[in-house]
Amino acid sequence: MSTGTGGAAAGSRFGEGPLSRAAALIYTLMVVEAMFLLAVAPGLAALTLLGGDVSNVPLAALCALPLGPALSAALYALRRRSRDLADLRPAAAFWRGYRVNAAGALKIWAPWLAGVAVVGTTLANFAAAGVPGWWAALLVLVALGGLLWAGNALVITSLFAFRTVDVARLASYFLLRHPKAALANTSLLVVAAGVTMVGTELLTALLASAFAAALLRNGRPVIAEVEERFTA
Repeated sequence: MSTGTGGAAAGSRFGEGPLSRAAALIYTLMVVEAMFLLAVAPGLAALTLLGGDVSNVPLAALCALPLGPALSAALYALRRRSRDLADLRPAAAFWRGYRVNAAGALKIWAPWLAGVAVVGTTLANFAAAGVPGWWAALLVLVALGGLLWAGNALVITSLFAFRTVDVARLASYFLLRHPKAALANTSLLVVAAGVTMVGTELLTALLASAFAAALLRNGRPVIAEVEERFTA
């Protein structure tokens, strides 16, 4: 009788140790990464084929369009990941997040990409524009602020059901409300840019699930406040 009780206790502890939790996290990241690459494969393939000519900036932005919904789905899946080894369904969570959030993510991602394309084209042709040099620094700051805003907006729209206009307002509000989160995301952007410069866009894409996990971690203060103040 005592043996049976011990077996039940051992069974209840299965999957709760640090090694099991680490294995569950690694498995989830690998599956989400595979689903992410599958979702962005057409755009990523076209992006890698584009040359480095500045005239390709708008085309590069168009190729990057699928990244927004895919990143949103990755955020959704990672947020809802189970710590139980017997209840891991990251692929199902990813595609559910993709179905639920694709439209909302595109409403955030597409205008941001259009803005990036305009800034990128302007900077690439800056010498011919004949404007003061400080405009270049201003454009870089605007692009960085827009990217940090887009990160907040994607986290919010991926995890909560708000109107796009409310997502945009909350994303702007939290840039000032939680500057440490913005600073952490800036560091994440520096790492991503460094990986892209040392390697390729494909290498950065291969680390997409890790970047999504870091974005979620950095956004914990934002997520907690949205849950506390703006949801029932």
